[in-house]
Amino acid sequence: MSAPIDLLATFIPNDGEFFRVKLALEIAIDEVVNEPGCIRYELTEATADKLVLTERWASQEDLDKHSKGTALQDLNESLSALLAEPVKVEKP
Repeated sequence: MSAPIDLLATFIPNDGEFFRVKLALEIAIDEVVNEPGCIRYELTEATADKLVLTERWASQEDLDKHSKGTALQDLNESLSALLAEPVKVEKP
């Protein structure tokens, strides 16, 4: 059995787009928390400058499936014009 995978995803909204970015993330969270292997998918920091999503996946396989899933594709499409820079995903 593999160890859980922890990630932090940081979103930097364009000026004036904080609430639209936050709404897009909240919609995605509602979908993603029901995906197989999702242990945690939660907005843990939200300031005017950035939003941070904390993720925990049961396995790399579950994370890989999430990465190819429609919820993440929809989120990326929703955010495409709202972010000042690409999403930064890192292991804490």
